[in-house]
Amino acid sequence: MKKVETEQLVERMKTENPWWRSPEVLPLYLKSLKPRAYLDLFFPLAENRSVRRAVVLMGPRRVGKTVMIHHTIEKLIKNGFPPTQIAYFSVDHPLYNGLSLEEMIKLFSDTNEVDINSAPTYIFFDEIQYLKNWEIHLKKIVDDCPNIKAIASGSAAAALKLKSSESGAGRFTDFLLPPLTFYEYLVLVGELSLMNLNDSQMDKYNYYSSNDIDSLNRKFTDYINYGGYPEVVLSDEIREDPARYIKNDIIDKVLLRDLPSLYGIQDVQELNYLFTTLAFNTANEISLEELSKNSGVAKNTIKKYLEYLEAAFLIRIIHRVDRSGKRFKRANFFKVYLTNPSIRAALFSPVKSDELQFGPLVETAVFAQWFQYEGDGPLHYARWEKGEIDLVAILPDRKFSWATEVKWSDAYPDNISKLSHIVNFCHSNNLPKIRITTKTIKRIIEYKNISFEFTPASEYCFNVGYNRIKSRKSLSLTG
Repeated sequence: MKKVETEQLVERMKTENPWWRSPEVLPLYLKSLKPRAYLDLFFPLAENRSVRRAVVLMGPRRVGKTVMIHHTIEKLIKNGFPPTQIAYFSVDHPLYNGLSLEEMIKLFSDTNEVDINSAPTYIFFDEIQYLKNWEIHLKKIVDDCPNIKAIASGSAAAALKLKSSESGAGRFTDFLLPPLTFYEYLVLVGELSLMNLNDSQMDKYNYYSSNDIDSLNRKFTDYINYGGYPEVVLSDEIREDPARYIKNDIIDKVLLRDLPSLYGIQDVQELNYLFTTLAFNTANEISLEELSKNSGVAKNTIKKYLEYLEAAFLIRIIHRVDRSGKRFKRANFFKVYLTNPSIRAALFSPVKSDELQFGPLVETAVFAQWFQYEGDGPLHYARWEKGEIDLVAILPDRKFSWATEVKWSDAYPDNISKLSHIVNFCHSNNLPKIRITTKTIKRIIEYKNISFEFTPASEYCFNVGYNRIKSRKSLSLTG
């Protein structure tokens, strides 16, 4: 059997690394793609050489990980780093089949005459999950090659997260790239002008308002139905048939190909059925008992499926607390959110803003903006006999830090007495304020010593995403 010749590997490397020939030469497709705003958070991690850790870029399929890698390379070169000391490998390419990471590095070193023992280098390994035992190889590079800053990425997010957690403790820094935030969506479609970003117009909570709430809501509706993935946003052809793109290229590949066997999953049809059920019921409270009864699948098996779907970044689970912040001993009830509402529209059909199903999708969109929440405490929802709060952050001492109730309605500012359960919740937990989302109304109402901050859901989503990326304190949007 013939082996791949070294010359072929070298030619492949040169094709993947055009900046070796000229610093200005980057892949052609980058010229038409704007960098995702998350590049501002990712680049400092990738560039930092003072900490000996590899960076593992993970997240759902098709959210722009490869594009972010190339924009990172472009920025390194613009900052003056030698282009010939930057290498990119698409590990899933057939020519690299059977090569270890060490062999790839040696091939790069020999080709460019770079002494990796003395010269600082950046090595990018894209789709690293295609290499068996990648985590062992990557850990060895971190330990043995202090001059190499390694950055890895992959779309088999469940496998990456599992292996990174098991083998990369102290050696890897994980970075989760979520689907598009509403802020990023407006940037990509050229509608950022719908928000007034003049700091002099910012309110006391570092909160920006829209110049045209009706137009913003139309874009928000588009975002909920189509806005999770850059290629869907930028392609009219894909938008005509998002189900084909999102379901076939994103969902099915995760459910059928992204190593569910790592989690002991054999029946992918059961897994697919469960995911479809969860997608249809996004933002609703469900129970293991109900899922087991309706599907005929044992509860322990469902737990395993849920673990995989969450590790694959298709869903997020949040747990229930009572109105004192206490977790229930038996966590049989919980909420499941899609990581982006456009997944539901692709699986079933787009939803209009006046349809009943739109409300849970608004709540899903709100939760999606908090994908990388690193605030005061874990996010939960509170439910008790006479009420519910959709989103609460709890401090280690079980005190509530902030709370948000998601509505897609303008009925409550003029009928605030209907929110008596929220008043009782705030009084019981010494919360001086709470944020309630609306459809179009922005107003602060003082009622029974509680500050009700009514905010359009679209503005709220924009500000959460914007402030997260701009590294503003989450306190500016709490409650």
